[in-house]
Amino acid sequence: MGSDSAKPTPVPLTTQEEDPSNPSTALLSFNTDSSSSSSPKDPAHKPTTTTIIFISLLLITCIALSAAIAFAFLFFSSYSSSSSSSAPATSHTSSSPESQARPLTKLERPVVLLISSDGFRFGYQFKTSTPNIGRLICNGTEAETGLIPVFPTLTFPNHYSIVTGLYPAFHGIINNHFLDPRTGEAFTMGSHEPKWWLGEPLWETVVNNGLKAATYFWPGSEVKKGSWTCPDKFCMNYNSSVPFEERVDTVLSYFDLPVSEIPQFMTLYFEDPDHQGHQVGPDDPEITEAVARIDRMIGRLIEGLEKRGVFEDVSIIMVGDHGMVGTCDKKLIFLDDLNPWIEIPADWVLSHSPLLAIRPPPGVKPADVVAKMNEGLKSGKVENGKNLIVYLKEELPGRLHYVASDRIPPVIGLIEEGFKVEQKRTKRKECGGAHGYDNAVFSMRTIFIGHGPQFARGRKVPSFENIQIYNLVTSILQIQGASNNGSAVFQKSILLPSP
Repeated sequence: MGSDSAKPTPVPLTTQEEDPSNPSTALLSFNTDSSSSSSPKDPAHKPTTTTIIFISLLLITCIALSAAIAFAFLFFSSYSSSSSSSAPATSHTSSSPESQARPLTKLERPVVLLISSDGFRFGYQFKTSTPNIGRLICNGTEAETGLIPVFPTLTFPNHYSIVTGLYPAFHGIINNHFLDPRTGEAFTMGSHEPKWWLGEPLWETVVNNGLKAATYFWPGSEVKKGSWTCPDKFCMNYNSSVPFEERVDTVLSYFDLPVSEIPQFMTLYFEDPDHQGHQVGPDDPEITEAVARIDRMIGRLIEGLEKRGVFEDVSIIMVGDHGMVGTCDKKLIFLDDLNPWIEIPADWVLSHSPLLAIRPPPGVKPADVVAKMNEGLKSGKVENGKNLIVYLKEELPGRLHYVASDRIPPVIGLIEEGFKVEQKRTKRKECGGAHGYDNAVFSMRTIFIGHGPQFARGRKVPSFENIQIYNLVTSILQIQGASNNGSAVFQKSILLPSP
């Protein structure tokens, strides 16, 4: 078909009536000019030619129809066969909806293992091969577009919201660092005095219900409060140098205890990929490696649970605390640029970025500070000024739930995703990553994966706020929880009912 020699040689019309025995040339002659296909001088020739032409047409028509029928038969047979062969695969891979939780096979009562991968932005799981996280997703329940953190989207406020079901304004950890306006005392990430940590975290709730808990790192878990005494061997003091493998193996060792002594609630914490995200931003190859490392730890955990015969019995909840967004020095807003409108001394500022928090001294009205700052920011004369809006905390969007605490400074600035606020101009030239922005920003979302007897296999659920996790855990453990900001019925939309 591809060469000229394969093409049929055109037959000159002038020769066709010289060879009436050739059906194809007769047809050409008939279609072209029937009057020239016979000679009026030879009456016997005309009916013979006509007969041949008729037979030729009939033969070709039959051949064409046969070919068409054969093609149609093959096409529909193939389609039917394909449909039939694919039907069993479809029914096999998409099992019918589960109506109730699967029974425990080895453990005496439910066990929840709550895992946090700090700064695991939703979407990181697609950056590289994550077969072990993928296994939990395929055989469990996932928030399809991520878990929504609380505002501010910072590590300590969110970790404590996850285990208390409270917004930061109610559990007291309103930032990673802040001041108590009544005493002037400073809260840091090393503060373990109970006065800072309000609400009732899950480990305390579990003990209140006569059960056992074990925490391998979690903000607030070292605080001895209420019935929680941070018991030796079941409450690890935070140490970032402890290898991830050792953390996993220690949690696995709890399942080697007599069944009656296995803690019903456990936590496990990894700093990655937050550590790398701050240094290089969310799109660097270092993030890919950090995510792969977390996946290996999940694989190590699964393998250990399987060896002990309890993998299907344990309810694993894997979450992050927040996402991550790239930042560069070209996206800076300098408070000193506002001096023509209002001077903001550094000692007024409790937090610059990504949450701007200002507490003016007595005698300076917060409302005046807000008005003058916004006037300057909207003037067009402040570099990147349009990317910062300043509020009285009472006027913040209600969805942020960031007002009902005197620990929250009266002036709060919401910064556009990826921008930073600094006091004065510097000559630094660097890029990295940050979080802490409005929790409505998609890049701040993280992951939620639930795997275990009460999580339907392969199920996707809409995104939800992390304050709902507290009631989710107490429901799985079948214990009475403390009052919180979560919905009392939310867990019914996530969990399979008990048999």
